[in-house]
Amino acid sequence: AWGGARPPRPVPAPPACREPGHPPPEPCGAVTASDLRDSGVPWLRPRGNMEFAELIKTPRVDNVVLHRPFYPAVEGTLCLTGHHLILSSRQDNTEELWLLHSNIDAIDKRFVGPLGTIIIKCKDFRIIQLDIPGMEECLNIASSIETLSTLDSITLMYPFFYRPMFEVMEDGWHSFLPEQEFELYSSATSEWRLSYVNKEFAVCPSYPPIVIVPKSIDDEALRKVAAFRHGGRFPVLSYYHKKNGMVIMRSGQPLTGTNGRRCKEDEKLINATLRAGKRGYIIDTRSLNVAQQARAKGGGFEQEAHYPQWRRIHKSIERYHILQESLIKLVEACNDQTHNMDRWLGRLEASNWLTHIKEILTTACLAAQCIDREGASILIHGTEGTDSTLQVTSLAQIILEPRSRTIRGFEALIEREWLQAGHPFQQRCAQSAYCNSKQKWESPVFLLFLDCVWQILRQFPCSFEFNENFLIMLFEHAYASQFGTFLGNNESERCKLKLQQKTMSLWSWVNRPGELSKFTNPLFEANNLVIWPSVAPQSLQLWEGIFLRWNRSSKYLDEAYEEMVNIIEYNKELQAKCSRPVKDMINLFREYLLD
Repeated sequence: AWGGARPPRPVPAPPACREPGHPPPEPCGAVTASDLRDSGVPWLRPRGNMEFAELIKTPRVDNVVLHRPFYPAVEGTLCLTGHHLILSSRQDNTEELWLLHSNIDAIDKRFVGPLGTIIIKCKDFRIIQLDIPGMEECLNIASSIETLSTLDSITLMYPFFYRPMFEVMEDGWHSFLPEQEFELYSSATSEWRLSYVNKEFAVCPSYPPIVIVPKSIDDEALRKVAAFRHGGRFPVLSYYHKKNGMVIMRSGQPLTGTNGRRCKEDEKLINATLRAGKRGYIIDTRSLNVAQQARAKGGGFEQEAHYPQWRRIHKSIERYHILQESLIKLVEACNDQTHNMDRWLGRLEASNWLTHIKEILTTACLAAQCIDREGASILIHGTEGTDSTLQVTSLAQIILEPRSRTIRGFEALIEREWLQAGHPFQQRCAQSAYCNSKQKWESPVFLLFLDCVWQILRQFPCSFEFNENFLIMLFEHAYASQFGTFLGNNESERCKLKLQQKTMSLWSWVNRPGELSKFTNPLFEANNLVIWPSVAPQSLQLWEGIFLRWNRSSKYLDEAYEEMVNIIEYNKELQAKCSRPVKDMINLFREYLLD
C-alpha cells in the first residue's frame, strides 16, 4: 500500500513552539522582573533567582514580526523571561510562540536601516526569524538570548523551575529501577546477582549504584576489575536472552598498556558468563588500528593468550567530532533549497550520515546474531563504553527482545542502557548542528541511535508499539526540556543535583493515557520473534521526520495518516461485529451437543 517505501509518517505540521505539557500561555502584557516574581503563572516565576533579571536588558518589545516556514507572518509582542522567548499576538486563531532558551543553538543578526532581524537556529533544526523595530532593542534582545541560552549552571535551567500543570499519576523517577529489571531475569536464571559495590559511586563514577554481575564474582574482585578497566567500567550485564541463556555484557576498554598488563579477576569475571565448552565474542567498536594506538595511552584490548575462550572482533564506529561534522553537513544539505538533484545526492553522501547508520546497525545485527544464532555470549566495549557501546547493546536488544519494542520496554531500555549506563547527555547534547563554538564533547550519538531505531521501525511497521512521534519527542527532550530526565552526564551527577527531588521526570508526563495515545502505533501487533533489519544501502533512508520536517509541509502526509487510523478503527469495529455471531453460533452448537 505504501509502494514498499515506508508507512505514512505520524508527524503533525510544525507545532507551536510550546513545550509538551504546558497549558495555553497567558498573554504577555508588560513583563518585568517584578511581574515575573509576583506572577500568578507558576512556570514563569523565577522563585527568588534574580540572576535572570540582570541578564534581560529589554524584557519586552512591541510590533515584532515572526516568520516561520508554512505559517503566515505574525506581528505581536515579544517577551523574554528567564527561560523562554515568547511572542504573543492579538490576531485571531494565531498560536503563540513559546521557545525555551535552552533550545537555541545559534543566532544571527542583521540590520536594514532601523529594522533589525534576528535569525534563531534551534537544536531541533528549525529556523525562525524575528523582525524587531529599533537597532538598540534588537541588539539587547540578541545579547540576552545569547546569554540565557548558554548558562553554565545546570541548576539555573528550566527543569528546576518548571511546575507541572497536569495531574502526576506516576513517579517516573521510580518507574525503571535496577531491582525491577533484575526481577525479569531472576525468574529465568540464578547465575546473576545485584551488586551494591558502587553504592557511593566510589568504584565507577559513571555507573549506577546497583549493577548486575555474575553471582560467582564477589565485590572485592569487582573492585580489582574496575581498576583494570577504563573509567572503572567493569563488565556488567546488559541483556539476558531467555531463549538460550546467552548474555550481552558491556564495559570500558581494558588498561593493558604497552606492557600487556593483565588482570586475572577480569578474566575470571567474563569467563563466568560462558557455559561449559562454549566460546564467546568480544566486539570492539574501534578499528584494530585505533585499538592498538590506545595501548600507547594506557588502554588496549583483550589479549588472546589471556582470554583463549573469546574471539575478538573489531567493528569500527565513528565518534565525537566526526559524527558532529557529519550532522552539520547533513543539516546544511537539508536546508539548502537551491541545489539540483545531483548536488543534493552528492551532499547527502558527503555527510556520511547514512554510512554511520549502516555501521552501527551492522554491528548491532552482528551482536544479535552471536546471541541468537551462534548461541554465544558477548562482551561489547569501545574506549570509554559510554557511546558506541551503548548504541550497539541497545539496538541488539531491540532486534532480540520484543519487550524493547513496546513503549514501556523502550523507556526502560533508555533508562538502563543510556541514562543509568552513563551516556554523558549534558556534554553530547550541549549543542546541535548550528553552533559555531564547538567543544570537544558534543556528538549526536543519541540521535544516531534514534535514527537507527526509526530505520528498523520503518522496515517492521507492525512490530513496534510506539510510532515515529515517540522517537522525535525523545530527541527533542534530550536537547531541551522542562523535565530533568536528561540533565547531567551520569547517575552520580544526577544524585548530586537532587533531580528526583527538584525536577519532574519525563516519564511522568509521557505515560499519562492522554499523552500515550499520541505515541501509540495503530499498526502494532505483538511480534515475539527476533526481527532482522536489512542494512543494505538501498534499505536505509533519510529520516524525513527529523531532518526535513521544518523544510516542507507534512499536511498531506498528516491527512493520509489520519485516514489510515480511521480505516484501522473501522476495521476493528467490523471484526468485533463479525465475531459476535460466530460466538453465538459456537454457544448454540455447544448447547445442542449437551442436549
